[in-house]
Amino acid sequence: MTATTKGSATVTLPADNQILITREFNAPARLVWKAYTTPELIRRWWAGQRGTVTSVEVDLRVGGRWRYVMTANPGFEVAFHGEYREIQEPVRLVNTEAFEGIPDPDGNAALVTMTLTEKDGRTAMEMLVEHRDQEGRDAHVNSGMEGGMQEAMDALEELAASLA
Repeated sequence: MTATTKGSATVTLPADNQILITREFNAPARLVWKAYTTPELIRRWWAGQRGTVTSVEVDLRVGGRWRYVMTANPGFEVAFHGEYREIQEPVRLVNTEAFEGIPDPDGNAALVTMTLTEKDGRTAMEMLVEHRDQEGRDAHVNSGMEGGMQEAMDALEELAASLA
């Protein structure tokens, strides 16, 4: 087995309102998808090393809702929710993402387009996060999201690879 790609997600800002996250996983797309969308598996990777996932709700259908809640290590709660807009298993998922810790989370929700491309048993992920404006994007980037995201992606890869 090839080594994992720990900590290798790349974050770029292709437009004033966009964040593009790219990463390769040492696992086939169907297993990355499974780990990314199955509630009992999401509980195992989503918090990375930053806390404990306390609730995962997934209604994986167009128009269905999702919600993840974690208790972060200092003891405060962090929650996100959204709606699924497009589902093409196991290659494309489009959903909204609202951080519940800001005023009007749904009005300020980002649109997230995640694509998976498999080659030789490895999967490239592109995740485009589109905010309403630059202020939303910059608040997201400046929240410290990258460190937590790297940990979560590492845990996602380990979990997906273990499902083989």
